[in-house]
Amino acid sequence: YCCFTLIQIIPTMGSSVSKCDAAVSAPPLPPLEGSSVESSSIDVGELSAPEVINEDDAIAKAAASASAITNPGFLEHATQEVKQLIELDTRDGFRVDISKQLSPFFLVSHSFWLGTTMLQGGNKQYAFVPQVGLDETTFVMARVDPITGTINGRIHKAIGPFMLKYILATGKEAGQNDQMMFDVDLGAETWTGNLKYGSMAGGLFLGCNYFQSVTPSLAIGGEGLYVGANGNMLSSYTAKYSSANYLACINYNMGQQMITCHYKNEITPKRVSFGAELQFCPLSIDQSTVMLGMEYAFARSKLSMSVDGGGKLQTVLETKLGKERESPSLTLSGEIDHANDTMRFGYGFSIS
Repeated sequence: YCCFTLIQIIPTMGSSVSKCDAAVSAPPLPPLEGSSVESSSIDVGELSAPEVINEDDAIAKAAASASAITNPGFLEHATQEVKQLIELDTRDGFRVDISKQLSPFFLVSHSFWLGTTMLQGGNKQYAFVPQVGLDETTFVMARVDPITGTINGRIHKAIGPFMLKYILATGKEAGQNDQMMFDVDLGAETWTGNLKYGSMAGGLFLGCNYFQSVTPSLAIGGEGLYVGANGNMLSSYTAKYSSANYLACINYNMGQQMITCHYKNEITPKRVSFGAELQFCPLSIDQSTVMLGMEYAFARSKLSMSVDGGGKLQTVLETKLGKERESPSLTLSGEIDHANDTMRFGYGFSIS
């Protein structure tokens, strides 16, 4: 009989009882060769699978941690952020600008400027400015001043990576104020360039510039111009260093032998900004000029102030007259020029 069957021996005289209470268990497996007995008691659940590394995720993490070199913008706009702080648009008299969006592609503006002493040959100005977007790649605008008889036109056309611009300016009488210019803007991920061809001041005008990002913070470039009216050839070189809260830019003009330095610092991001410009000639330090500017941005208003080395102080206050974004805005501007003993004050409205 099988040993797994329960067996009971009935006692006989002079003998005792013997019983098999449980089934016989199988003997343990022998340990593997080269291993100890203790190793066989390891819980399989405690073993973890090896970490699988995805090659695509590793590349994405490396790319995100690296600082990419971006497009530096156009060379003509390298110092635009600083100039907005130090070159304020102060006017005298009364000015009102009215804009109306007639359709998603058609905008019309009327500009009135009355009681000013800053215009030659009169104290008033009116301008009619229509702007039309023919499609996603074409933009047309014009500025007509019936009082002075001047017309300024501009056409922008995007063709692939190129931006074509045609600029025309003319007056009542043909002369030095007429201008015609054909521009081509081009660029890629890390550089921009521009080509110019046209007529200015009664002569041929040629120009080109190039701006290249060297590092995520540093960009360098240069510009060359030819003015046929006086036969001058001008060249300049620019280096710009920018970060999250400040930028510094230096420009050297070989024709004028002038060095211009610009600096901007956001003391409080999106609230308080400081800008400065220093222009000097290494061969004649007495021709140097300096300008400083500050801007304070509030919830619905902005205060800008600037002062130069000659003692001219400019102040502009812009404020919204409502909580909505389309609310009319009021502008107050003042200027005191201590060197020339002149003062100006103006105010205006902007309605859209």
